[in-house]
Amino acid sequence: MTDQTGDGAGHGRPQDKLPVLALGALGVVFGDIGTSPLYALKESFVGHHPLAVDPAHIYGVLSLIFWTMTLIVTVKYVFIVMRADNHGEGGSMALLALISRRPGTSRWTPWIAILGVLASALFYGDAIITPAISVLSAVEGLEVVNDGFAPFVLPIAIVILIGLFLIQKHGTARVGAMFGPVMAVYFLVLAALGLGNIARHPEIIGIVNPVWGLRFFLLDPKLAFLALGSVVLAVTGAEALYADMGHFGRKAISIAWLYAALPCLLLNYMGQGALLLDQPQAAENPFFLLAPQWARLPLVMLATVATIIASQAVISGAFSVTQQAVQLGFLPRLKIAHTSAAAAGQIYVPLVNWALLLFVVLLVLGFQSSSNLAAAYGIAVTGTMVITACMLGVLTFSVWRWPPLVAGGVTGLFLAVDGVYFLSNATKIPDGGWFPLLVAALVFVVLTTWSTGRRIMNFYLMDGAMDVGLFIQSVAKSLKRVPGTAIFLNSRIEGVPPALLHNVKHNKILHERIIILTVKTEAVPHLPLHGRAEVDDLGSGFYRVVLRHGFMEEVDLPAAMKAVSGCGGPINISDTSYFLSRQTLIPSEKPGMAIWREKLFAWMMRNAVTPMDFFKLPTNRVVELGSQVEI
Repeated sequence: MTDQTGDGAGHGRPQDKLPVLALGALGVVFGDIGTSPLYALKESFVGHHPLAVDPAHIYGVLSLIFWTMTLIVTVKYVFIVMRADNHGEGGSMALLALISRRPGTSRWTPWIAILGVLASALFYGDAIITPAISVLSAVEGLEVVNDGFAPFVLPIAIVILIGLFLIQKHGTARVGAMFGPVMAVYFLVLAALGLGNIARHPEIIGIVNPVWGLRFFLLDPKLAFLALGSVVLAVTGAEALYADMGHFGRKAISIAWLYAALPCLLLNYMGQGALLLDQPQAAENPFFLLAPQWARLPLVMLATVATIIASQAVISGAFSVTQQAVQLGFLPRLKIAHTSAAAAGQIYVPLVNWALLLFVVLLVLGFQSSSNLAAAYGIAVTGTMVITACMLGVLTFSVWRWPPLVAGGVTGLFLAVDGVYFLSNATKIPDGGWFPLLVAALVFVVLTTWSTGRRIMNFYLMDGAMDVGLFIQSVAKSLKRVPGTAIFLNSRIEGVPPALLHNVKHNKILHERIIILTVKTEAVPHLPLHGRAEVDDLGSGFYRVVLRHGFMEEVDLPAAMKAVSGCGGPINISDTSYFLSRQTLIPSEKPGMAIWREKLFAWMMRNAVTPMDFFKLPTNRVVELGSQVEI
């Protein structure tokens, strides 16, 4: 498998040079993992499973953090997983599409589909917790500045979060241009704070020796295992390296991690460890106590901005995952607004935005502090990591065809590491870990219900479908032809669209030119402009057109059809009508899904955005014809 991002440029901005892309990646990709020092070490010592703040535990925890970042982020994601690019794009959905379309993977397809959907479902849980814990942990720094600020922490955090979601509809292109420079300053501050304390205890660098981690487990195996649930907080956001690969390219993200984010993060963690060696009581909030008194308020402000950036990245990621799920047939058509004419990735999904805001505010009000939220954090992240490791195994065996010993060894190593972290986080389920699992379960039900419902509905529609050749023979010469072009949308490549049958039945006329149009989403993010349309002349003025596009692309049907040739001359918008089929679903006892899922599917069908809006059809040129379907 080769990296198809070339010189490191992603699909979004191929003209940018590598340093510019690396700076952008520093702002967008590493916002989440960059804010982990605010709470990761603190939670390891004063969280739900407190540790003694002594040299053995300090060195042990820091050694585990170092090797966790090395194995999971550097080796797994940067060196291996990011090689699995789907035409430059990454993420669970892109990986699912990549594996599914490769020959030799058919026996894995059902299980891989379930894993890919589950990983996407877990991402939504992560997208809710990340803004809540990040912003709350930053604002809690005010308590370090002055105890009198304590009553204002929660209201300030909620106001910031509400403001963050309110600005989404305006787009983040302008603000996003500042992400890279701001995060560059933030990472430099992380390194400077760490170096200042490392100078007093240079021996803290010894945490790179894995023996310290082993000693921690030998000293207290149970507490060490439970501590992994807090240690893994240091790598939350690692999945973003892969998910955002399409925007910046593998090379730019790798450079930003290896030469900027990773060194700065390690220096800060070592600095926090050095501080704890001198002041064990600083475990209450080692990040902010690293700074001198005069610098703490500016540090709180900088950290708050950094957490807003981290939250923005995960919110944008939720929009992108939603768009991919819609295009791949796991969600009904939703209203998706493009907030930038220049950047295709700048989208806004109102339904997702307001749902996230509601859950985030409820989460902050319910859990009250970042320490309580830390109990809910991690289970979704580690679950996604385990799923990625499983999908990586299929990739190395069936797609890349590595030697079985190598593929098995690599997959086994990552499954073991990720599995241990997942099990450690599973102990936090009663204390809050249930929340992301509940969110993931609800999303998983929605995704699978829509996908399964569409498959069942298409089966029943196909069951009563008429052969197009037979249909043309029976109506082409017997019905009156009227001027103009009629485009009938059909979800399948075969058969006669229900709207065409109803039009003939009720109106008893045919247009001079009839185009049966099917829009197909391919398992690649983007397709070249040429060769997207497949035209078949069926005779008697009938044409079948299959229009293909990538799963990260929007479809403007009038513009796309204007470029289609080979179907009886150019298509003039002014004399073209679009005919849509609208099915009313009736849940029944027929074999299929449980009745409650059929009702859910029917409700989703009723509330989906119409093809007219989704495909950007002119409202005054659309005719909808309905029918009832029992499922």
